[in-house]
Formats: sequence, C-alpha cells, structure tokens
Amino acid sequence: MRKILIAVALVGLFLPVGAATQMVGGVELIELTIAEAHSAMLTGTLTSRQLVEAYLTRIDAYDKRGPSFNSLILINPRVLARADSLDAALRRTGSLTGPLHGIPFIVKDNFNTHDMPTTGGSASLEGSMAATDAYQVRKIREAGAIILAKSNLAEFAFTALETVGSMLPGWTFNPYALNRVTAGSSGGTAAAVAANLGLIGLGSDTGNSIRGPSSHQALVGIRSTQGLTSRNGIMPLFAHRDIGGPMARTVEDAVRVFDVIAGSDPNDAVTVEADVRRAESYMDFLVEDLTGLRIGVVGQIAYKASADPEIIVRFMEAFRDLRALGATVVEDFYIEDLDGLRSGTGCSSFRYDIENYLATIPDPPMHTLKEISESGKVYRTVLPTVMRFLEFEGTPETNEQCIRGRAQEERFREGLRAAMAKYNVDAIIYPSWGNPPRLVGDMTTPHGDNSQYPAPPTGFPALTVPMGFVRGESLPAGLQVLGDAWSEPVLIRIAYAYEQATRHRKPPSTAPAIGR
Repeated sequence: MRKILIAVALVGLFLPVGAATQMVGGVELIELTIAEAHSAMLTGTLTSRQLVEAYLTRIDAYDKRGPSFNSLILINPRVLARADSLDAALRRTGSLTGPLHGIPFIVKDNFNTHDMPTTGGSASLEGSMAATDAYQVRKIREAGAIILAKSNLAEFAFTALETVGSMLPGWTFNPYALNRVTAGSSGGTAAAVAANLGLIGLGSDTGNSIRGPSSHQALVGIRSTQGLTSRNGIMPLFAHRDIGGPMARTVEDAVRVFDVIAGSDPNDAVTVEADVRRAESYMDFLVEDLTGLRIGVVGQIAYKASADPEIIVRFMEAFRDLRALGATVVEDFYIEDLDGLRSGTGCSSFRYDIENYLATIPDPPMHTLKEISESGKVYRTVLPTVMRFLEFEGTPETNEQCIRGRAQEERFREGLRAAMAKYNVDAIIYPSWGNPPRLVGDMTTPHGDNSQYPAPPTGFPALTVPMGFVRGESLPAGLQVLGDAWSEPVLIRIAYAYEQATRHRKPPSTAPAIGR
C-alpha cells in the first residue's frame, strides 16, 4: 500500500505546502460533502478515483508522517479498483449506483469486512477474517460506498477516555491539538474524518464512543434507538448496549448514511420493529425552524462541580440560538433521583459476547477471552479490564448482575419519560462532554464524559453536534440532544437547525490543504 501512496503522490505532484484550497477534479476537498461530491461526479468534473487518490495523498502526508494522527490501522488494498468500477458504472449508465456512490468511508476496525481483517484494535486478533461484512458495512457498500480504511480504536472498545491499543502502537492524537486525546474508542474514525482523510465514517457506541469522539473533533455523531440499527457483524463489547452509526462533518451527511443503515435485519432480533418504526427518509427532517418544539435543559448533567466554565458558556449560548430558531428552552427541567436511576444499570457480558462473536469467525486466531488474556498481545493498560471480565459467569439471561441491570434500566426509562412528560418537552440537551479533551496520558483531571448518562442505559437515541470551541477557539465542544425511543426525526431537526444557524464546525489547522 505504501507503493500505491507514493505513486499517487508522484503522479499528482502533490506537496504539502499549506495551500488555502485543495482542489480535486472541480471541487474543494477540504470539508467536501456527499451532495457536493455527487454533483461534481454527475457533471463529469470529479471521479471516484480522483477522490480516493486525493484522500490517499492526505493520509500519506498526515496520518503516520507530519502531525502523525495515528488514526488508521489499514488502507483497503482494493480501494482504487473499487473506485474504477464505480466510475465505469457511472459512465455506462449516466447515473449514480446508489445514495453513497463513490463516497470514501473510514470504518472502525470492529466492523466486520469480508475483504480486510477485523481486529478490534487488538494484536491478539491480528489477521482475523470474517466471512461476511457487518450489516452496516454491507448496506453502505450496496449504496455505492467505498471502504477507504479501517480505523484505530481503544482496544476492544473498552475505554471512553483515550484511543490506544495493541494493534496500532501508541495513541491516536486529536487533530485540533496533538497533545490531546480523541475521547473514546471510535477516536480513529473521528480523527480521520475531522482531518479530512476520508469523507465520512462509521463508529460504534456502547457508552459514548460515537458521541464522545465526535464532540472532541467537532463532528456530528448519531447513536440510534436501540433496535433501529443492526449490531450484526460489529465486534461486541456489551451487546445489549452496542450501537453502530455515522460520524460526519455535517448533519446532512450523517443523515444520508443513517437513511441507508436504519432498518430491520433478520440476523439481529433487536431490530424486529425497525422497519415499521423508521421514517421513510430522515432527510425530510432537515429543516431550519424549531417553532413549537420544547427542549429541556438537564442541569443535573451540565452543571456538575467539575464542569469546565468555558463549556458552560458555550452551552448557555446554545439556549439563545435554539430560542432564536423558535424553540422553547425549559431551563428548570429536572429528573427525579437521576443518580439513583442510573446506578446499577448494565451487564458486563463481554466474555460471553466476544466468545460468541469469535465462534462466527471461520479461523479465529483466538477462541476464548482466556486465550486472549494469556496471549501477551494485549496493551498493558487494557489487560486488567480483560482479566476482570473473565469473572463473568452464565449468560446475560441468567447472570444476576444482568437481571438486576435490566430491571434498573427499565426504571430509568420510566423515570426519564415521566420527567419529559411533566415538563412537556420533546427532547433534552446537555454538553456531550463537560470538559475539553484531556492531555494525552492524563488520567487524573476531570474527564467530563456526560454521554454515559441517559443514552446507553435507556436505549434512547442521542446525537451530538458541534457547539463551538474553548481555550482560545482551539478545542471543540459538543451539544448533545436526546429523546424518547424512535424520536430520531425530532433530534435530527434540532441538530440540523442549530448547525445551520451557528456553523460552528471548522477543520483543524494541523491538516491543511495540500496544493500542487
């Protein structure tokens, strides 16, 4: 693959000179959207190959060299052949092959890909090849997408606080500040998309790992209602909370992907209601008026003693912006006994879930969590968590912790719904993280992770959208919007209107345009 990257650089005569623009075909590559790419493809001013080559040039310049984000584990060795086939199809028919035609994706390396290994960020699973694509990967490929690269993650998606593991040695660094973390396990996808190394990405979220990294990298990230999107083929952490979804630079791009991946999958029983619950098209909710909506401010989450004052300022500015769009912002919203409701939820079923997953791999390098723990191929800070999960006994249906956790999760759903009904709100908001990205290696200062409060334990949908910057406009912050089950249309409407009114997103200066 290194030879391909060098060839691309030589043929294009690209050199990183900090140019203000990076033209590819007839369009600007930096912050390119799906709609812009498709418009250029249909008019003949851009090909899929040109787009892929431009991203490969940026990956070569920035991911392991230059700022060295360390975000990508593997470049797809067939990526140019895939681009050529899509270009040929467009020339032959005059139309796009699907809603994601020619769009290069960064895919977190816990999504099965039949043509590339899936490691979960662990050297213990190096070379592990699934027989088939994960459901979401298959759906985006069928829609015309190109898998550009598999991205780094916190090993086995364990931590929400940093992106480090054994498969790709060293941390993944935040493009907005190279001494800062990318947040949780989908940090590789977030860093690559934020730095314009690919057009869009897929991440997974068990605690916060779509929304946290998206917040830390000025991206939009969607965690769906549990059951609206399939988990099939995503390496599990805790299967009952795992969600896969889009991470994008704009709400519209995230929604374009969400339209493709939402729906029932016969291989994931939790999605049985998805086809009847999903909107015909979530694109219908990209509107810029919030008149009639009531939005609750969860001060219990936002105004913690450890919250950063600058984050709170950005959050309170969002009230003004939402009101200007026609929404009623309910600042006295309150959830009774929130700490009690969130206590005791969950089911630490990783051992059970990962061993069931490994049983689906034709020739797995490891078969059990015990083998993984004894392999000597797990990052030193991850191994204690692996050892702790070895203590899990039984199944999620018989384990006492899991039985109690499911009952508490239902109480949490009931308590949150009661509060939303009492204050008559359509959605609630709070900062996705109450603190800016930590310094790499710092595990002592407040981490600020707000994303593990209502969304995973209730199974309700939540998304994050850029809320501005702190520390001299250098470090991103995110606004989280959450609603009841199946309320994605409302959340998308709020996020899109807010995004269009504020335009907080800006690319990082560490990955400038590459000029001729």
